[in-house]
Amino acid sequence: MSTTGLHDPNHSEPIADDHRAWGQRAPRILWYSLLALCVLAIAGFVALRMRPPELHGVVLQSPQRATDFTLTASSGESLSLSDLRGQHVLLYFGYTFCPDVCPTTLADLRMMAQDLGEKTMEDVQVVMVSVDPARDTPERLAQYMSFFDPTFIGMTGPLEEIDAAATQFGVYYEHNKVEGASEYLVDHTSTVTLIDDDGYVRMVFPYGTPGEAIAGDLRYMMRR
Repeated sequence: MSTTGLHDPNHSEPIADDHRAWGQRAPRILWYSLLALCVLAIAGFVALRMRPPELHGVVLQSPQRATDFTLTASSGESLSLSDLRGQHVLLYFGYTFCPDVCPTTLADLRMMAQDLGEKTMEDVQVVMVSVDPARDTPERLAQYMSFFDPTFIGMTGPLEEIDAAATQFGVYYEHNKVEGASEYLVDHTSTVTLIDDDGYVRMVFPYGTPGEAIAGDLRYMMRR
């Protein structure tokens, strides 16, 4: 007898079972796929956040804290480097009669301060130690530094104490008489040194580093 057109339940039931099984697995497979995509997206985001940015300063890993020193601040009071512990210090050696390099550097640091904003600057202190203490009195330093930012601090004192402070940061300076003039200029290293809030030297910025670049590096260092 011909079986054409007759229904064979033995052949249809496995097929139906396969469809039901797939219908049960599909939501789980979709869920696992979405979960894997989320994990990959989060991992990529974290990797981008943790990847060090392109830094503009030279990173240093000091094995010990910067040696403390005490000088007279532009306020007229004694001030030690250790008094600034808890803040990130941007230390510069210059002088108020400097015709070009010093005002340019301090202008860059002013731009840095503006970029960081008042809130972040509560944890940052710009300090300029004078390499011309004979002319840079606390009063003159106060007037000069406030021209750039009222929070900037100047420091001065005996030349031998400034020598000791400058040497540990690799700062060189020399007084040079200007021919035919009664005044003199001071040749000096023009880098800016970053000391972290625990007193360790962390970075040195070469002369000419833009304020926005310094701010970016400082944000990164403050997050570490």
